[in-house]
Amino acid sequence: MAGAWTTRDIPALDGRLALVTGANRGLGLEITRELARAGATVVMGCRDAAKAQAAAQQLRGELPQAQLEIMSVDLADLASIRRFAQDFTARHPRLDILCNNASAILVPFAKTRDGFEMHIGTNLLGSFALTGQLLSCLRAAPGARVVNTASLAHRLTDGMDLDDLNFERKPYKDMDAYGKSKLATLLFAFEFDRRLRKAGSPIISVAAHPGYTATNLDLGNFFMRLSTRLFAQPAVMGALPALYAATAPGVSGGDYYGPNGFKQLKGYPTRVDCRPEACDPELAARLWALSERLTGVCFPE
Repeated sequence: MAGAWTTRDIPALDGRLALVTGANRGLGLEITRELARAGATVVMGCRDAAKAQAAAQQLRGELPQAQLEIMSVDLADLASIRRFAQDFTARHPRLDILCNNASAILVPFAKTRDGFEMHIGTNLLGSFALTGQLLSCLRAAPGARVVNTASLAHRLTDGMDLDDLNFERKPYKDMDAYGKSKLATLLFAFEFDRRLRKAGSPIISVAAHPGYTATNLDLGNFFMRLSTRLFAQPAVMGALPALYAATAPGVSGGDYYGPNGFKQLKGYPTRVDCRPEACDPELAARLWALSERLTGVCFPE
């Protein structure tokens, strides 16, 4: 990609339908704002309806033409995802852009409603289940894109342990759990791409990460919060890789985007690398099979 790609480069999205999970704050709010600014109708998939309404009101104040729809979904609850998918497919025959943005980030040990560790249950299994149940809508939109939000934290873990996803045996550390969930996110995104290519599908599966971005400023210890406030880039910059992946011409399935600056911490969107384990097709296939078993969601051939 030539030059510094910004939101001004987003093509017109009139007539397109996008779904952004976790759309009421942080990166999700920025992604929603810019997709709506470009003309897309954006479904804000949020756990907290009141916060979603407040965010939508804010966006409509900035962008009177914004076409926004609020739908409730909790990515830590498979029953909620199932209800959401049923409602969504009943309302919308097609889906052009799916941004799996909602994430659990550095939370104390907790379990989802279905008994999964919160990071893996939300960041991988929730997005996996949602994507699988919206596949018919994605297939109905020519060149639909699925963008999974990854993180530099995928490098800050000793790797995937498919025999102990829920930290039932090993000691729990929030950064390790978060990193594992984001490594799993990349494995999912790239394996989805392999399966789409094998099936001859035009759907594009990609991933993007925001670098070191000033969102969730209440997370971590004092020094982490202070460092974020002082050195992180603003959310509008952190959202650019996902926006590029969702809208820019020339994006290919299996691409991974992040900031172009030092160590991918800041900057404008570019294609980036990841740890080799994230591209391991054998590990990804095993994780896919496990995700199907745990969620009960099988992607139609």
